[in-house]
Amino acid sequence: MSKVTVVGAGNVGATCANVLAIKGVADEVVLLDIKEGVSEGKSMDMMQTAALLCMNSVVKGVTNDYAATEGSDVVVITSGIPRKPGMTREELIGVNAGIVKSVVENVLKHSPNAIILCVSNPMDTMTYLIHKATKLPKNRIIGMGGALDSSRFKYYMSQALGANANEVEGMVIGGHGDTTMIPLKRFATYKGIPVSGLLDAETFNKVAADTMVGGATLTKLLGTSAWYAPGAASAMVVSAILHNEKRIIPCSALLKGEYGESDLCIGVPCVLGKNGIEKIVELDLNEEEKAAFAASAAAVHKTNAALADALK
Repeated sequence: MSKVTVVGAGNVGATCANVLAIKGVADEVVLLDIKEGVSEGKSMDMMQTAALLCMNSVVKGVTNDYAATEGSDVVVITSGIPRKPGMTREELIGVNAGIVKSVVENVLKHSPNAIILCVSNPMDTMTYLIHKATKLPKNRIIGMGGALDSSRFKYYMSQALGANANEVEGMVIGGHGDTTMIPLKRFATYKGIPVSGLLDAETFNKVAADTMVGGATLTKLLGTSAWYAPGAASAMVVSAILHNEKRIIPCSALLKGEYGESDLCIGVPCVLGKNGIEKIVELDLNEEEKAAFAASAAAVHKTNAALADALK
């Protein structure tokens, strides 16, 4: 029996739980929230689709009952306030740091062996916070951001190419921020063909630029943070872990010398399997890409420095 807990029954958390259930990723999904009735109502709504969608997973909603999360294999943390138009992810640090720290402490009381997937923003810094607060092995704490950013990169490339998004490959590394993420254009392919040879430089540069502000674009349109793609990206990461898929997915991982960085959580390609992050893949970056990664890392280090003040 596989069990996943999703903490936070807002748009992202509920979407993640729904995708996990519909795709049968986990046998049991616990949706936990602090607001009375929200997780119970959403989980009941999901379960009423079981006969319609031939769904066999069980979704259970609870209010602040961490005992119900006992024995979870993976815990997904989406708790915290979402972005509003004009806000950066970094501006959420003060409120969300305290929330995430409390959630992690509570879930680990009941699931001490769980792998933690952090979705809360600013995601790289919240992932770093979990490392500092728990001292868990680095393979068991994962930040989701790169999985989402890479999916958005593939979307924008597929739109520019007029292609099926499932046949486009590309990844985004670096910080999960509008100015810190790095769409790796040089590594992008369409059915094995370099995209750089299929799109002119101006168009491809626009694809990369649109990817970097993909979240902000949706926040402006929706009036709040996006949820379908973030929820689905989270579920994809959980699937890679529970099903031991050995998939390479860009995620925020704690670096200890890789890419020339240490004591930092930032997006890099990771092999994901039953043990969480089983390997960090070090790409052969050129000088331009190395410089972009160093600048991104410096920005994340700066955000991390605000953690001590936020938690006082």
